[in-house]
Amino acid sequence: MKKIITLGLFVFAMFIGSQTLTAQNTIVEVNAMASEKTETLRRTLKFDNTQRDQIYEAYKLYLKTKVSLSKNKNTSQEEIDKNKARLDNSMEEILNDEQFSKYKVLSREENN
Repeated sequence: MKKIITLGLFVFAMFIGSQTLTAQNTIVEVNAMASEKTETLRRTLKFDNTQRDQIYEAYKLYLKTKVSLSKNKNTSQEEIDKNKARLDNSMEEILNDEQFSKYKVLSREENN
């Protein structure tokens, strides 16, 4: 009986551990994707380090929200559009007019 209880606790601990690993992997993936997207934009839009940091944070928030929305089965297209609009608004605040115009063109090309 003692062995069965120990085995049950071990299986439960493994289950909890795997859930934690999945959450950590998601965070690492979001950070990597935000960094990659920021560097891609940096090469194209040629912005400074302050803008780079702000864009990285904006993309990180956008991607975290996108991941959480994709996990929810009841997510509407309106929520997805709101998340994208929030990213666009952040980018408009961070970038100058010329950079933002280029960003919008790149964003449209990416969506097609």
